[in-house]
Amino acid sequence: MDTDPRIAFCRREHPRLVGALSLYTGDADLAEELAQEALARACRSWRRVESYDAPGAWVHRVGINLANSHFRRKACERRARERVGAAPATYTEPDAADAVAVRAAVASLPRRQRTALVLRYYADLPVAEVAAQMQCREGTVRALTAQAIAGLRERLDLTETEALDVP
Repeated sequence: MDTDPRIAFCRREHPRLVGALSLYTGDADLAEELAQEALARACRSWRRVESYDAPGAWVHRVGINLANSHFRRKACERRARERVGAAPATYTEPDAADAVAVRAAVASLPRRQRTALVLRYYADLPVAEVAAQMQCREGTVRALTAQAIAGLRERLDLTETEALDVP
């Protein structure tokens, strides 16, 4: 049994965080890196983080913020490459077709819908916590998640029941 609460926290949060970030980013390897960085930040600031009502929600928010920063950097790189005419480097490891399709569909959602969906259904945070993390009202979270699910149904050509079972 772990005596250090940071270790127990990291072991508990790591799988959910990697899964949530994998859905959010569409890239399992990137999700692993972002999760490690978010958990490292939690450990560095443990005295403050452990006092939060929901340290798990905090680490998910940090992970999503890191992902958004990554996306901004990649967009800047892409624009710079386009200016100089360089071809982008593209290599992705093969993944199960369904997982790739779901990740791509989730990644193609608008940022706020994607954030609400991942925090609400993958990280399994209550609507109130998602609203607090996103700094919006609970009704906005409900609307964003409903729009995200509708978007997934359309992109993946799913029925209502299937859309709720998406991994």
